[in-house]
Amino acid sequence: MLLKNKIVKTFIKLALSGLAVFLVFRKIDAQELWQIVKSADWFCLLLAVAFFVLSKIATSLRLNIYFRNIGLYISEKENLFLYMKGMYYNLFLPGGIGGDGYKVYLLNKRYKVSVKKLLQSVLLDRLGGLVSIVFLLLLFFLFIDVEEEILQGFAWDYVSVALAILVFPAFYLIYLLFFKSFLDSFIGSNLYSLAGQLLQIVSAYFILIAIGVDVNILEYQFVFLLSSIAAVLPLTIGGVGVRELVFIFSHEFIGIDKNTAVAFSLIFFLISALVSFTGFFVKVANKLDRPEKA
Repeated sequence: MLLKNKIVKTFIKLALSGLAVFLVFRKIDAQELWQIVKSADWFCLLLAVAFFVLSKIATSLRLNIYFRNIGLYISEKENLFLYMKGMYYNLFLPGGIGGDGYKVYLLNKRYKVSVKKLLQSVLLDRLGGLVSIVFLLLLFFLFIDVEEEILQGFAWDYVSVALAILVFPAFYLIYLLFFKSFLDSFIGSNLYSLAGQLLQIVSAYFILIAIGVDVNILEYQFVFLLSSIAAVLPLTIGGVGVRELVFIFSHEFIGIDKNTAVAFSLIFFLISALVSFTGFFVKVANKLDRPEKA
């Protein structure tokens, strides 16, 4: 029955991914999209890859802080390998155990750490990333031009500032209510979250430069953050189609070109897939089966 449910979930995700991609390509000029991708500057793309890797190193450090809160001490090297393999499972094996599930299973098996504590760690890891995205999204809103009349005016700027100020206090309240044992890591983990997201923004910047974008860069970055939230939803395979749909629907309200935006999104996904696939080589090398203590 469990296997059947996994197959059904995978089929649904594949179907939704296909539908999203179909809707995207109905809205864009595929030939122009290909020209944009084909003419991309490879040096800038390599810089984008480098900063994306650095962003993942930062977020892996965040996860290890949570592990230490529950009395689990593994080296940063082994934690990074674990994180890489989790990325591989999340993207390439969406119908199976998943990256978070794999981490919980392996660490519980090897260290006999409570499954509940491990689940809290990986949940906070996800929430921490989401909170940082929301915080930066609210700040970016102050510096972009939105063509939708209902979102124009100084009042929305004040609302955005107020919400940005409240984001981390609200997250701290969640810690107090549900994750008290992790309070000592609140500042450090959120600094790593912000660092990781800022590094991804730099990565996104170099992708934009690579495909010739030199205007409305903040607008593209804003929609990129917005699409990152949408991609978190477990609706499609690796967020395929969802990010692109966000860019497609946003171009009417923010000054971005939809073909360029989709090209950017596809390149970002390819970089993410490339980096995630390194987890396969970790798997083959079998380095995660014998975690070292720090």
